[in-house]
Amino acid sequence: MRYLVFFVVIAMILFSCEENERLPFLGHADIDYSTNDTVYPKIPEFEYLNQDSILIKSGDMKGKIWIADFFFTTCPTICPVMTTQMKRLNGMTEDLSEHIQFMSFSIAPKHDQPSQLMRYIDHHGIKANNWHFFTGDESATHLLGVESFLVHAAADEEAPGGYAHSGAFTLVDKEGYVRGVYMGTETEEVNRLEKDLRILLKDEYGIE
Repeated sequence: MRYLVFFVVIAMILFSCEENERLPFLGHADIDYSTNDTVYPKIPEFEYLNQDSILIKSGDMKGKIWIADFFFTTCPTICPVMTTQMKRLNGMTEDLSEHIQFMSFSIAPKHDQPSQLMRYIDHHGIKANNWHFFTGDESATHLLGVESFLVHAAADEEAPGGYAHSGAFTLVDKEGYVRGVYMGTETEEVNRLEKDLRILLKDEYGIE
């Protein structure tokens, strides 16, 4: 009997560990009172021009894990660091590239037209085929960042470059739910994102 209890306890611990591997859902949760289920917000539909002047709709990227950040090409502070880290993460996950979509939203779209985005990409030596740089309506982009991707983005005359924004990277699952936010200027945080990304793909989609 003592051995049976021991094995039951071990099994419970292992099951608990496996449960803890699942990533949380983030955002302002609501309650569906008809079922008493917790309901988390999804990223709403959007569309932007990318660096190749192609109109990309969110539905075009359905079925992939998204990794997103918000930046602008003339940013004198954290954006170059963020782009360097995103480029590093893209290389670290090259084996999973068909399952992942990287996206960088410009928060200064009046300046960051597709030709400028392409110059920025060339300057940083980015060769990835699964990375869109987006430009579109400024106020809508700021709102999308704050309310959906859970990162700060706003015009600010007192901030360097005229914009204040978060240095975070957002991890979004295939159903459009935010599953993690990570400081994109810190190597350890980006490494944690890579680990969580692989956990998400393996545990919820059976992809290794």
